[in-house]
Amino acid sequence: MNTMTGGQGGRANDKRRAWLQVLLGTAAILLVPLLAMQFTQEVRWSGADFAVAAVLLLGAGFLLQWLLRTLAGRARLAALGLLALAFAAIWAELAVGVFFHLGS
Repeated sequence: MNTMTGGQGGRANDKRRAWLQVLLGTAAILLVPLLAMQFTQEVRWSGADFAVAAVLLLGAGFLLQWLLRTLAGRARLAALGLLALAFAAIWAELAVGVFFHLGS
């Protein structure tokens, strides 16, 4: 069916665009530490660090897109706030161990 006549093609394109935005956004964010590693010794990420960050960013991005598509009003606002809080807490814990100190 032609997308100009209001068929399903418009929704499929919107979903593809949303997925592409998440993928490109994740890549752009991960370029920051990659570039920083080229200029300073202060940033030292391993391949595992990049993999974990990619999973966290992709997961949050896809969940964000889903929440934006499915929720409205205060439910959307609450869910987005919880997502942001959970993302920040997990990122901080993985970065410096803010909440749990395992070992000495």
